[in-house]
Amino acid sequence: MNITAKILAGVFLASVGNTLVAQGPAKGTLNWYNGKKYGMETEKAYKKLLKGMKSQTVIVGVIDSGVDIEHEDLEGVIWTNEDEIPNNGIDDDNNGYIDDVHGWSFLGNSNGKNANDAQLEVTRIYARLDKKFAGKEEGDISSADKADYAKYKEVKAVVEKERSEAAMQMKQIAQMQKYVTAMDEQFTKLYGKDYTVKDLKKAAKNPELEKAANAMIGFKEMGMDPAYLEKGMHHFSSSVNYHYNKDFTEDRDIIGDNPSDFSDTKYGSKDVEGPDAMHGSHCSGIIAAVRNNGKGNNGVADNVKIMSIRAVPNGDERDKDIALAIRYAVDNGAQVVNMSFGKGYSENDAEVIKAIRYAESKGVLLVHAAGNSNKDTDVESNYPRPVYPSMQKSERFTNWLEVGASTRYKKQLAASFSNYGDETVDVFAPGLEIYSTVPQSEYLSTQGTSMAAPMVAGVAALLKSYFPSLTMVEIKDIIKESVKDVSKMETPLPGNPSKKVAFGTLSSTGGIVNVYNAVKLAKEKVAK
Repeated sequence: MNITAKILAGVFLASVGNTLVAQGPAKGTLNWYNGKKYGMETEKAYKKLLKGMKSQTVIVGVIDSGVDIEHEDLEGVIWTNEDEIPNNGIDDDNNGYIDDVHGWSFLGNSNGKNANDAQLEVTRIYARLDKKFAGKEEGDISSADKADYAKYKEVKAVVEKERSEAAMQMKQIAQMQKYVTAMDEQFTKLYGKDYTVKDLKKAAKNPELEKAANAMIGFKEMGMDPAYLEKGMHHFSSSVNYHYNKDFTEDRDIIGDNPSDFSDTKYGSKDVEGPDAMHGSHCSGIIAAVRNNGKGNNGVADNVKIMSIRAVPNGDERDKDIALAIRYAVDNGAQVVNMSFGKGYSENDAEVIKAIRYAESKGVLLVHAAGNSNKDTDVESNYPRPVYPSMQKSERFTNWLEVGASTRYKKQLAASFSNYGDETVDVFAPGLEIYSTVPQSEYLSTQGTSMAAPMVAGVAALLKSYFPSLTMVEIKDIIKESVKDVSKMETPLPGNPSKKVAFGTLSSTGGIVNVYNAVKLAKEKVAK
């Protein structure tokens, strides 16, 4: 591979490697998270501690992009609202939502239309403040507007920088697409569409093919094929056209609500899958994919019902949608809620805090992904969060678990993309090379703290299922107290591979969630 291709590949992989999906599972990765060593020892818990024990069904709310409720490996584990008659256009159970049989979408309307693409919150703030401050200089700003103007300059700089970089990366990927596609077509003609590295090494012995073959070997070794590059182009084009575009008009007219009016709560639709349910389906499979059925992966919990609540678009979620999604989950029986989303800014955090406190008052556990920006969330914001700037540390939510991502590798135990923080992150859980369910009864491997959070949500649901007398706060404490202690092991600091740190500095527990330890501790507590 020539040096230009290497540079382009490096830029591309560094930018999107934490979010894109790769085919799988690779050798040794299927269900590794349920196994030994740096897995959670889930299988050991079932065989040694849970065998013969009875369990109760636990409802887990999944606030996400949507869930494929007809997936072959989620069949039988999707929550059904027994008090709602399907498709009769009536709110049979009087909960305010019509035909919410398997959950609710806050991103659609009753006519079957869905909103999907959205700005990031930082861009929404920029667009709002730009109407007030565009073209103005420091001397034009009144004392009362100084704080808003400072915020305006901050978010403008962020948005314009990120959009410019995304546009540049689109051009780079376009070059790579042209290069890789041409080579792919050449070798497909020679060896068929499933040609291998072995085929390419054979081709490299031909002087006329040597350069192209060696280049393609390099791309294949990095998992880069035309389909992967197409996903990369989609990622960056979304950044340019939607996420960092202050002039993009979001589809709230489809939804039909005012996102700033929290008194307007009755909007949305029954379509809990939506146009892109990959992320939510993957998380749901980690929690509850049918175990040992010979299909795909094994979920962590074996007696769970998944309640799909669609509130996360292709962009940043609205605080209003998240606040209402939490309340919906609580009011409709969820005991655990998985929240694999996050953002760097929040404009209506007071309403989200109220919703979290509501869940807390009802004894519902919220499990949240720490984020994939390899940053210290004790210092840099990631919302929602276990304690907000407006709160004292002693006011931290008691029903909250913040989860970072770990790997199966001793030399890089903390995932390179994972956020961390010895005050704001509670535990780590497997989040790299995770093979799970995606729409159309398919399976893919991907990575992120988005995958680590449902690991923990699954553990919480499992414990509640087998030990129903325990409260969710007690279960949260058990999960934290029973982690596999790897606190003294060294790992490269996420985002700074040349700096080694003790794993124990990255979270409050310094450990990786362990099902076997958690079940053992739960048994001991119940027996007392």
